[in-house]
Formats: sequence, C-alpha cells, structure tokens
Amino acid sequence: MKKSFLLAILMLGISGLANAMSNNPNTGYTETKYPIVLIHGLFGFDEILGIDYWYKIPEILMEGGAQVFVTQVASANTPEIRGEQLIPQIEEILAITGAEKVNIFGHSHGAPTARYVASVRPELVASVTSIGGVNKGTPFASVVNDNSGSEDEFSPIIELGDAFVTGLDFISTGGFEQNFRAAFNSISEAETEKFNESHPDGVPTTACGEGDYISNGIHYFSWSGAKAVTNLLDPLELVVIAASLSFPEDEPNDGAIGACSSHLGMVIRDDFKMNHLDEINQTLGIHGLGDTDPLTIYRTHANRLKQAGL
Repeated sequence: MKKSFLLAILMLGISGLANAMSNNPNTGYTETKYPIVLIHGLFGFDEILGIDYWYKIPEILMEGGAQVFVTQVASANTPEIRGEQLIPQIEEILAITGAEKVNIFGHSHGAPTARYVASVRPELVASVTSIGGVNKGTPFASVVNDNSGSEDEFSPIIELGDAFVTGLDFISTGGFEQNFRAAFNSISEAETEKFNESHPDGVPTTACGEGDYISNGIHYFSWSGAKAVTNLLDPLELVVIAASLSFPEDEPNDGAIGACSSHLGMVIRDDFKMNHLDEINQTLGIHGLGDTDPLTIYRTHANRLKQAGL
C-alpha cells in the first residue's frame, strides 16, 4: 500500500508538471472533484513483477488531471473483510489529498467490496462504479463450490486455491489474510442475494434492470463486457474461455460475470466487446482488434463523473 501511494503521488506530480508545461487538449478532461480509487477483484493485486493489474489505466486518467490511487486488499476473501481492509486505505487517501470523499472503481469482486464500504461508511464515498462487477453472483462460483467438498473434508481445489492466492499476495507484498473458499462462497448467487439484502444501494430490484442512480447521497454506475473470446493472442484468454463454459449458452457474459449480474445503478453499457480481463486492459493491453479501447471507457467515465460534480 505504501508503495502504491508513493507511486501515485510521484505520478501526480509528474503529470501535473507536464500538463502545466504543455497545451495538452486532454488537460482537465478527467479532473474529477474527488480522487479515484481503484479496487481489484478476485485473484487481484496492485502490481506483480512490474505488471500492473490496472494496466495503463491510472496513467491515462492522471494525464487528464485525475488523482488516482491503486489500492490492494486480500486477493481472495469476502467483500466484508476486503471492505474493512479498504476503509483505512481510503482514510489515508483523504488525509493525503485533503479531499472529503472518493470515487471508487471496483472490478469484479471489487464491486461488492466497494459497495460494502459505501454502505457502512457512506461519508467516505461520492460514487461507486462497478466494472464487470459480481453484483448478483456467477454460475462459475457454483462450479467451484460444488466440486470443493464440505469444510470438514480435504479438498484439493481449496488447498491449491489457498496456496495460489497466498503466493499471489506474497509476490505482490500485500500481507492480507486469504480465504479461497470464503471468496467463492461469497460470489455464489445465494450468498450475493444475502449480501444485497444487507447492502442494497444501487442494486436493481428486477432481474436485468437498473438500480437507483443515487442512494444515500452516493452515485452508482456500472458497465461490463459481454464477449468471452476477444483476442487469442492474449495468453490468459483460455482461462476466461474455460470460466465462460459455466454459463448457459443464451446468457451474455464476459467469461466470468453475466451481463445482467453486472448491473448496478446507472448501467452505462453491459455489452462491450470485451471479456473480464479486457475490462482492466489486460493482458498488457491486448484486447479485441477494432473494438472499443478500454482506456477510452475509463477516460469517458471519469469525465462523466467530472460533469456530475464528482
């Protein structure tokens, strides 16, 4: 976390100096009133071996004037535990910037994590943006859970999963408690329904509708992709394709989350030609040729927040 803050502050200084010394027409385009906080999803991290989870996204937002902070929580745990890990980081961001609130962008499991923070500490949050967010569960969780056995018996899937996320956390120097089983339980359709009963803000009351745009003074937005296969040159494409097999053939999805499940508040779009990794410009910016550049979506949304006074 300290590394992320220092990097963000350094980049803010460089970006601000560069903009001041140029006639860059993009200056101010993404200059939101409140800092933008990025929160990763399941199996997420801030940076590993020089590779950023949010590939080039902080940079493109900073170029336009935004203050951007990359946060890190447990790679695998419940949204409640991840949310409690996020809260002190937001408080530190507010202390650093002097801002009153933040705009949170949550990818995948980062969406319910952000929603938890907005629910229990609304005074800290101006807006929540769900990006491919698992807001009503995913059938992929059922596949994992159904093959994991009960909690009182040995499960190779759980053991390997815990080892993987523990290693991921170690490499990315997170230092957070990991719980693979709890994470996948929390993104099942049954558990997300329970979570939504406790934290309903922005959640649609219909199967595939929109939720309240503003709830408890907080603005809610969402967007997602709906295409599992976008570019076979991406080395992680096969992972997304495998996960997509858990969905019914007629259900639009990004390979991990159903389009309707991603809805929260104002639905910007749920049918970008992107998969779950394209939504964060991974792997290393490889996405569908001729399709919308993910970086453009982030810039446009930051400007949307700016125009809304956020």
